[in-house]
Amino acid sequence: MDSGLTRDGDPEAKGYDKVFAFVREQLLAGQIKAGDRLLPERELATRLGVSRPVIREVLRALAAIGVIEIRHGYGSVVRRPDFAQLGDLFTMMFAQQAEVVEDVMEARIAIERQAIRLACSRATSGDLATLQQALHRVEETVDDPLAGGEADFAFHAALIATAHSPTLASLHAAIAVLLKRSHFERRERITSLPGIETYLVEHHRDLLAAVVARDADAADRLLVQHFQIGSEYQRRAAAEGQRPPQTPTS
Repeated sequence: MDSGLTRDGDPEAKGYDKVFAFVREQLLAGQIKAGDRLLPERELATRLGVSRPVIREVLRALAAIGVIEIRHGYGSVVRRPDFAQLGDLFTMMFAQQAEVVEDVMEARIAIERQAIRLACSRATSGDLATLQQALHRVEETVDDPLAGGEADFAFHAALIATAHSPTLASLHAAIAVLLKRSHFERRERITSLPGIETYLVEHHRDLLAAVVARDADAADRLLVQHFQIGSEYQRRAAAEGQRPPQTPTS
């Protein structure tokens, strides 16, 4: 947990941080795990030398971000991590930053480049079937910005799942809300441009083929090209939008 969740100037802020740090260290050390019950409020307060209201406030904060579940009459239980729940939190935290969608794209590229390399060595027959289905959906929706954005997102999410890396999958899930927005906005801008079908269909086919061939270097190279070409289409779309309308000739 981050001490940024404390309140500046609060006289009990140190106690608040102390409780967060205690729970964090127990989780990191493996002393508590999903399904375990935390110490009762009274015992936590005595052990850490803080008031019970501070304990309750920290527990409510931990529950709000999905770390624990407060069961009345039973106590606080550690939850199995679900990073998708952090999507809304991340969205609100990043919303005030300029060009947030483009910034998240950089994180997406880093995640996907490692994921596709892992996918080349870890893909199962079931993973490849899922990717093939996702590709088929991309092909079907090439002219539809909304459905196409969903299909594009699903294909790349399937690539990350094929890596079988819990950490990469968790990072992706945590920013999924922003990534979906990125897919939709980018697709809406470029769908009408010439050559877009080749980019949207052929490049996804090539990515899948590289994973099927288990060629990590080719997959990484193709993915970099995929993002570079996508960025070029974005620049073209912006340029088209800035051109003055043509005056009809008689």
